[in-house]
Amino acid sequence: MTLMTERPTMSGTGPRNFEALLDGLDELVVPVGYKAEIIKGNIVLSPWSKGYYHRVMELVCAQLAPALPEGHTIGSAPFLYVFPQDERAYGPDIHAAPRRVYETASNRLDGEALSFVAELTSASTRDDDLTDKVEVYGRAGIPVYLILDMQEERATVLWTPSAKGYESSCTKPFGEELYIPAPFDRPLDTTGFHAPRGNNGA
Repeated sequence: MTLMTERPTMSGTGPRNFEALLDGLDELVVPVGYKAEIIKGNIVLSPWSKGYYHRVMELVCAQLAPALPEGHTIGSAPFLYVFPQDERAYGPDIHAAPRRVYETASNRLDGEALSFVAELTSASTRDDDLTDKVEVYGRAGIPVYLILDMQEERATVLWTPSAKGYESSCTKPFGEELYIPAPFDRPLDTTGFHAPRGNNGA
């Protein structure tokens, strides 16, 4: 397999090749400063988040944690969630799921068990966050997908998952409240999501 900083490709489709991609991911030596996911039959390397993204992820987790379903946990530590039917494996920026999901020695977690997922876009991953992941997360039945578009400084929440992705959405600019639907049913204050002054966060 040829390693590249963006979109390296391993050709072929089907469950056997998806398992081979997962095995390849396990053996991959990822360059410092990058993370790896499986998207559209490719092992994709993307750069780690900018420093101020940590502040944004902390704010999201702190606001949503009190409204988590019983027995669920939310965090931003890197974990790999697998979606075999779509042959995808994602490492979302923020994720919530039942605590039982993490009681395994495997590094391949059940994507369909997620109750919430959020992605903070970067210039290299923005297109996948806005398209491919919308479809896959929706088909997996994840109740709520939050996209924090760090380039445009706006937040979009998607809910009502379906076979085509999501049926409902709402977008607000950073600085305004965005209502997060069930299972959270609470507003998210996006004040504090902006890039540091003099930095556009692209």
